[in-house]
Amino acid sequence: MEVVPYASSFVTKSLSFSALSPPSIITLRQKHHKSTRKSISTRNLVICASGSNSGSVVTLLDYGAGNVRSVRNAIHHLGYEIEDVRTPKDILNADRLIFPGVGAFASAMDILAKTGMAEALCTYIKDDRPFLGICLGLQLLFESSEENGPVNGLGLIPGVVGRFNSSNGFRVPHIGWNALQIAKDSEILDDIGDHHVYFVHSYRAMPSDDNKEWVSSTCNYGEDFIASIKRGNVHAVQFHPEKSGGKKFVLVKPTHGKASKLAKRVIACLDVRTNDKGDLVVTKGDQYDVREHTKENEVRNLGKPVELAGQYYKDGADEVSFLNITGFRDFPLGDLPMLQVLRRTSENVFVPLTVGGGIRDFTDANGRHYSSLEVASEYFRSGADKISIGSDAVYTAEEYLKTKVKKGKSSLEQISRVYGNQAVVVSIDPRRVYVKSPNDVQFKTVRLTKPGPNGEEYAWYQCTVSGGREGRPIGAYELAKAVEELGAGEILLNCIDCDGQGKGFDIDLIKLISDAVSIPVIASSGAGAVEHFSEVFMKTNASAALAAGIFHRKEVPVQSVKEHLLKEGIEVRI
Repeated sequence: MEVVPYASSFVTKSLSFSALSPPSIITLRQKHHKSTRKSISTRNLVICASGSNSGSVVTLLDYGAGNVRSVRNAIHHLGYEIEDVRTPKDILNADRLIFPGVGAFASAMDILAKTGMAEALCTYIKDDRPFLGICLGLQLLFESSEENGPVNGLGLIPGVVGRFNSSNGFRVPHIGWNALQIAKDSEILDDIGDHHVYFVHSYRAMPSDDNKEWVSSTCNYGEDFIASIKRGNVHAVQFHPEKSGGKKFVLVKPTHGKASKLAKRVIACLDVRTNDKGDLVVTKGDQYDVREHTKENEVRNLGKPVELAGQYYKDGADEVSFLNITGFRDFPLGDLPMLQVLRRTSENVFVPLTVGGGIRDFTDANGRHYSSLEVASEYFRSGADKISIGSDAVYTAEEYLKTKVKKGKSSLEQISRVYGNQAVVVSIDPRRVYVKSPNDVQFKTVRLTKPGPNGEEYAWYQCTVSGGREGRPIGAYELAKAVEELGAGEILLNCIDCDGQGKGFDIDLIKLISDAVSIPVIASSGAGAVEHFSEVFMKTNASAALAAGIFHRKEVPVQSVKEHLLKEGIEVRI
C-alpha cells in the first residue's frame, strides 16, 4: 500500500503488513530500481513507505481507543520511528499517516471532532496524501454510521455504515478469518486473495454504484461488504493486517482449495496465576482445581506465559486467550505482571489476544474509585484485543433480568459502548444440574444425549462465579440471552463438569447456547482428541473451539487439529 507519493529519484522501502508470511507481521525491504517501483513480494500486504527525503518516520493517529500496540510493534520492527498525532497540525505535516481506528464509530467521531482532527484528516485525504486506515479507520471515511446513530462520518466516501443482518443466521459480530474477492488491482492485495485475513466488526460499508470507484476488494458474510478501498494514495482495509499473522511453516496443505468463507477458529487458552513462589506461570485445572495432588500441593506449572503464547502463534493458533486466575481482586490495576505479559506477548504474537480476570469497578486502599472502563483501557493499551468478563457479567445479568432496565453502568455495557461489542467476551462457567422433568425448574433445560447418574433425561446449567466456587440462581441459557442484549459480542462457554476430563466438549450445552444467541460462541472445556474439535463444529453452531491442557502438554498439537479439520471438510486458516 502506498503511503507516500511515488517518486522516481528515491529508494523505495516497504512496510509489509504480512498477512500470511511470519515470523513477523512486518518485514523491511529496500531495493534500488531505475524506476523505484519495487516489485511486490507475494503473500504480503505491502505499504510503500518512502519516496522522499523525510526520513524513516510514520505518523500514527492513535486517539486512545483500543489496542494499537500491534501496529506500533510492527512499525518499530521495520526500523521506523513513530510520531504520534497530538494536534491537527501533526496530521497536516505528516509524510505518511496510519489511522488504526478501534472501537465505536460515535466515540471516535466525537474525539476527532472535538480535537479538530476530523477537519485536518479530511484535508489530508482530499489532497491525496499517503494514508492507510485500518478497520474503523476505513468506516470513518464514509458519510455516516448507524452505530448508536445515525452519526455523521468524515463524508469522503458515499455510503452508510450499517450493522450486519443476523436474521439470516450469520453471527454478529463478524469475527475471524475470511476470504477476499478482489475487485480491482491494488498492490496491497497482491497474492492474498487465496488466503484468510482477520476481521472483527459488527458494522460494515456496502458497495454501490456511488462508491465503486473506491472499492478494491469485498468479502462475503451473508452479503458482500467492502473489505478494502483504494484511490490514489489513499488506502483503507476493514480487516486487521496486524492481526492476520500466519505460521512460519505451512505444515498443512488445504485439501479443498483456496480460502472461500469464514474459517472456524482454534484458540489456545493460557490460565495464568502466581505460584507459591510468586512466579507467574501457566497452569491448568482439573474441574478448576489447579494444584498437584502431591504432598507439597503446589500450583501446577506448565510453562511461562509469554513463551507459550509465542509458540502457539508459531504453531498456527488463531487466537491466544489469557485468563488471569490470580485475579488481583482487590486491585486490578496493580496487576503489573499480567500487563507486562500482554506487552511482551504483543511484540511477537500477531493474532488476537484476549485477557480476562478481575475486570470490574473497584476502589483502592486510598479511596480512589476506578471504573471497569478504566481497567479495561489499561489492558487494551497493554496489548489486549478483547476483554473477557466473567463474574461481573453474571451479577449484571441477574439484575437486568429482574428489572428489565439497562442502566449502562456495568462493565459489560461501559466497555462495549466505547470499544464496540466485538471487544467484549462474556465467559460463562456453568455446572450441569440433573432433573427428571423440564417442569422441575424455572430455567431452560436440555434433553440429554446421555442420561444422568440416576437415569435423569434432562439437565439445566447453573452459572457460577468466583472461579466456579459459587453457584448462582441463573441458568447458562438465561445468562447468554441477557448478556447479548446488554452488549456482549462473543460468548466463551465453559463446562465445569467437562473441564480437564479430555472426553470431549459438552455438545448438549454448546448446542443449547449457540442455537439461542446470534453472537459467536466459543466452545471450551473437555477437548482431548482432534475428533472432539470436528464433532463440536459438526454438531453445533460454535464459531471457535478452545483448548488448554492438551496443547500445553503437547498431547494434541494445534497443527494436528487443523489438519484433521481440513480432512473433515471444515474450513480453517492455515
